[in-house]
Amino acid sequence: MGEGMDYKAELVGVFGYPVAENPSVVMQEAGFKALGLNWRYLTVEVYEDDLGDAMKGLRAFNMKGVNLTMPHKVAVLKYLDDVAPDAMIMGAVNTVVRKEKQLVGENTDGKGFLTALTKDGKMDPSGRKVVIFGAGGAARAITVELALAGASRITVVNRTAARGETLVSILNDNTKTDAFFVPWEGAYEIPSDTDIVVNATSIGFFPDISAKPEIDYETVTDRMIVCDVIPNPPHTPFLKEAEKRGAKTLDGQGMVVYQGAIGFTLWTGLDAPVEVMKKALEDTLKGSE
Repeated sequence: MGEGMDYKAELVGVFGYPVAENPSVVMQEAGFKALGLNWRYLTVEVYEDDLGDAMKGLRAFNMKGVNLTMPHKVAVLKYLDDVAPDAMIMGAVNTVVRKEKQLVGENTDGKGFLTALTKDGKMDPSGRKVVIFGAGGAARAITVELALAGASRITVVNRTAARGETLVSILNDNTKTDAFFVPWEGAYEIPSDTDIVVNATSIGFFPDISAKPEIDYETVTDRMIVCDVIPNPPHTPFLKEAEKRGAKTLDGQGMVVYQGAIGFTLWTGLDAPVEVMKKALEDTLKGSE
């Protein structure tokens, strides 16, 4: 055996159920390989009732952190030592980072969206008016980050009033934005002064790939940037309709890559090789079509 060899891999991963179809491993391990890091990303099936034990295991294994997906993003809060302010407002954590003995909760979902918007969409959300469809976890993460980045008005359009109103009060109570709830009844007409439009529902997600949100698409204009959170398949009917009307579009794959890249940096302390991670994810999703 070589003198002073270090055979210990640093461990990160994802806890969720179901989790078998989560492609994060492909993207993260491509990143580790590109930087020559001996790190492993484990895709771990953790049932709802076992999360407490799994978090003890994370500490016992000296893992560097994990991602959390359904159904653990909210439940994990009680097992952490500290939570980042934006994740605290959302009430949800999708990334845990070990800082010595402390486990710190972060939420990279909205940050990934924000990076895609500013970097690829060349749109600074400060002072902008937003319409978002949906009020679930993705909508919550995205609207909180947009509000903290200075969006002036956020309209939440949702079928269920209770969920939409809850999100609007979170935004109005914790940020400086003006948030409004509009019940989604029939084809929604997008106000003409809107700058950013986001589909944060699962409409158009595999296998229901021909579906699109019920909107009056004639109200989409070329001044808007239209974004979809759906990564697979990325070029959704929603985005195709928006493109026909001259709007700039952003697909959900960028958001997934950037949120993964932010997690990569939180864990390793290194700049993520974004292009490598993006290509690895694209190749995998292409292969699964």
